[in-house]
Amino acid sequence: MPKKVDHQERREQIAAAVCGLAARQGLDAVTLRQVAAEAGVSMGRVQHYFAGKDEMLLFAFRAISDRVERRIAEAVTALGPDPSARDVVRALLGELLPLSTAARDEAPALTAFLARAVVEPALAESLREGGAGLRGFIAEKIRAVPGERDAVLEAATLTALADGLMTQVLTGQVEADLAVAVLDLHLDRIFGGGPGAR
Repeated sequence: MPKKVDHQERREQIAAAVCGLAARQGLDAVTLRQVAAEAGVSMGRVQHYFAGKDEMLLFAFRAISDRVERRIAEAVTALGPDPSARDVVRALLGELLPLSTAARDEAPALTAFLARAVVEPALAESLREGGAGLRGFIAEKIRAVPGERDAVLEAATLTALADGLMTQVLTGQVEADLAVAVLDLHLDRIFGGGPGAR
């Protein structure tokens, strides 16, 4: 009896190979041949699942984005019932920084995808959609806090700050502790107080 093939699992195996190569060598090193070698499959297998490099990169980017979203959801869930708006936003943005082992492993690949999105419309579109959703969620949390502030502008500031801090930590421009302090400074300015502030 022929073995049943899990096509989604195979695609994710290939996506993991793409992300591994991107994290170590950048996206220029990602070729169908290199990915096949990294995944331990034939080049024909890679071509069976992806029509070309751009399709493969887009799938890999979405796979790594899904992993980041799961980490964020776990971090927010770990806050327990009825967390403050500030704590939710901090948990969310904290997962975008390369602080945990998982985030440190993924951040170089994410950064490579961000750079590629400048010249790859499909990747840029995926980033725009995800970014708009993230900013909208953060703006909603900011609106829940009493006070006069532009929630959309503050949400855009916080997401841009997290992106910049991720790159600066990766390149050694700032230490992780300083990145967290910078994030907390801006969260305190918006939400008032420290952790637990409503």
